[in-house]
Amino acid sequence: MRFAIISDIHGNIEAFNRVLDDIASQNVQGCYFLGDAISYGPEPELCLQKLRDNRIFCVLGNHELAIVHPKFRSFFNPPTRDHFDQARHLLSKDCIKYIFTWPKIRQEHDMLMVHGCPPGSVTRYLYDVNEQSLFRILTCMKPSMAFVGHTHELEMVQLTSSGISRNNISRGVYSIEGGKVIINAGSAGQPRDGDKSAKYVIWDKEKRVIEVRYVEYDIEKTVKGIQDRGFPEFYAHRLR
Repeated sequence: MRFAIISDIHGNIEAFNRVLDDIASQNVQGCYFLGDAISYGPEPELCLQKLRDNRIFCVLGNHELAIVHPKFRSFFNPPTRDHFDQARHLLSKDCIKYIFTWPKIRQEHDMLMVHGCPPGSVTRYLYDVNEQSLFRILTCMKPSMAFVGHTHELEMVQLTSSGISRNNISRGVYSIEGGKVIINAGSAGQPRDGDKSAKYVIWDKEKRVIEVRYVEYDIEKTVKGIQDRGFPEFYAHRLR
């Protein structure tokens, strides 16, 4: 079976639409979203509607968490805390109710899916976890694969016979040979890995390979949408 894994769309409907078009050509049997459909980008409502209409399985991101539980806004920098009021005003009651249905984790098909860090953190960044903690996490993890987002950067962390191996990954196919693995799926809507393409990954369970997909989209259309909304200019600058 082949599964598409998407993370961190952040209101970027232009990127998300192109990612969905690409997924449609890839013969996948399921699609999962790792959280953060909202904030930064100009069309959070459309992104949520598209997730729901395509019946994509979702887990809660830290930005959704800050919408449904405002006390978590204190973890963000001041401009982003203020931005949550802008983002919430763009969401319908139906989409807010939809967010409330998202679990913090999903575990199926020998995969664990969580926004931040296994086993169940929505807010912890993978790059903040040291090797000793990663060894403990992977040793205790029941599924052989875990997928996370949150950092907006692609990464593979693997439990090997000699300990923990962690490496940045990019466009291409990676064979998974034994050992438990955490894959950071990067970001579809606001990548921060030095390449402005939308990113997502495909996991082929039978062949045990990860394919990292890069997708081009109309960045300037999203930039204009951010500016037209009156969002902070650096949200637009990040995309270029």
